[in-house]
Amino acid sequence: MKPILLQGHERSITQIKYNREGDLLFSVAKDTVANVWYSVNGERLGTYNGHTGAVWCVDCDWDTKNVLTGSADNSCRLWDCETGKQLALLQTSSAVRTCGFDFSGNIIMFSTDKQMGYQCFLNYFDLRDPQQIEDNQPYLTVPCSESKITSAVWGPLGEYVIAGHESGEINQFSAKSGEVLKKVKEHTKQINDIQTSVDLTMVITASKDNHAKLFDSTSLDHIKTFKTERPVNSAAISPIMDHVVMGGGQEAMEVTTTSTRIGKFEARFFHAAYEEEFGRVKGHFGPINCVAFHPDGKSYSSGGEDGYTRIHYFDPHYFDFELEA
Repeated sequence: MKPILLQGHERSITQIKYNREGDLLFSVAKDTVANVWYSVNGERLGTYNGHTGAVWCVDCDWDTKNVLTGSADNSCRLWDCETGKQLALLQTSSAVRTCGFDFSGNIIMFSTDKQMGYQCFLNYFDLRDPQQIEDNQPYLTVPCSESKITSAVWGPLGEYVIAGHESGEINQFSAKSGEVLKKVKEHTKQINDIQTSVDLTMVITASKDNHAKLFDSTSLDHIKTFKTERPVNSAAISPIMDHVVMGGGQEAMEVTTTSTRIGKFEARFFHAAYEEEFGRVKGHFGPINCVAFHPDGKSYSSGGEDGYTRIHYFDPHYFDFELEA
């Protein structure tokens, strides 16, 4: 089936996220806008306008009421999903790189970049306490002096955040005390993306060291490794099959120096148990920056350096190798 092409950004896509039901797809890019789309037909529902810098991250809460975005304009913003109204503005000292709602939708976390003399911080806000929002005072701030956080997700039960660092380390930061509960270093280079499985028991990391790895989210035990020949920008776990999808490509800077054939801008499917690649999907005119599975497992989306988001529908039980756009 032909992919649905979403053209709503002028610059490269930084992150895409489905809501829990999968009827909406959120996309953010380096062009200040956050878009929301109907995933079934690719119709744009609306935009969240207000950021003045590249938007690095987006998340939607459990019941699709609120949307959270973090941007290079040194702010993290909370929006009403339905109306697009800005509900809260949280100012920071440096760019907001990752953000997320916990499972209850009451507590948010976001991490800031190490730049302009400021170190990297992981902040936790409780949205039930309007005073925290008003005073711009998180109930917990965790400094990460060693290596900045490049990607983070909430662990099960909202007890901790699993964060990937520039150094290739993965840490669990407690949402109560802020202490590091567990620490592993399986990657040799920066972790570009972390995503959880649908039941939050596993996380998959995508790294610049050409590998994606599967971990147990509680113990951080390393389970599987998926190997490619180029940096992995994003990886996602299928909610219904033992499949993972990965997107990557070279650094944006190096793309122009290689031919499109070598540039290999495909999404790649691996079997989660056997660690073997079994399918590729072409389509993007540049590296794939982010991938996400639809919660029903029957389609996936990819956002590219080319500014397009593509929704691909496929039969997960019968995967056709010649699945090309």
